[in-house]
Amino acid sequence: MSHITLVIGGARSGKSRHAQDLAERRSGGGDVLYIATAQAGDDEMRERIARHKEDRPDHWRTIEEPLEVSRVLNETAAAVVLLDCLTFFVVNHMLKSGDAATCETETWDGPGAETAVISLMEAAAAHKGDIIIVTNEVGFGLVPETPLGRAFRDTAGRANQTAAAQADQVILMVAGIPLQVKQ
Repeated sequence: MSHITLVIGGARSGKSRHAQDLAERRSGGGDVLYIATAQAGDDEMRERIARHKEDRPDHWRTIEEPLEVSRVLNETAAAVVLLDCLTFFVVNHMLKSGDAATCETETWDGPGAETAVISLMEAAAAHKGDIIIVTNEVGFGLVPETPLGRAFRDTAGRANQTAAAQADQVILMVAGIPLQVKQ
């Protein structure tokens, strides 16, 4: 049976660092499968991804998979899996047909993203190991100005609720401090 931990927090809250520390501890310094969902659409994002890669231990395996995370979970026997992050996974599914700069309202797929999250959580629950999922808390800020921003906030918020409901443990990161929300 799996053990699912959701690590949630705002930007620069320390969630990725905390999730990596958890994964390293739970693996006993052994094998960790890191599933990266971010895609490098510009130079700034490429730099962020490079920094994340530098932060990970060299002995971890990394799979870059923006969409088919359920398949990866179903195919791996890794004892510890770290998914960073659910938020990008949601974005990738919402905007499958293009990027935020060019997508028209009718191409956004919030329901498809929510279905993908349900599938991901089913695969996580069926996994025989430790799953750590990183996600962004998107509801603490201002109401987004644009329709896409509001659609994203709503879809990501529902995705976080789905993940938290199925998680065995939920940790909220605030200024680098982990707060147990669900144990």
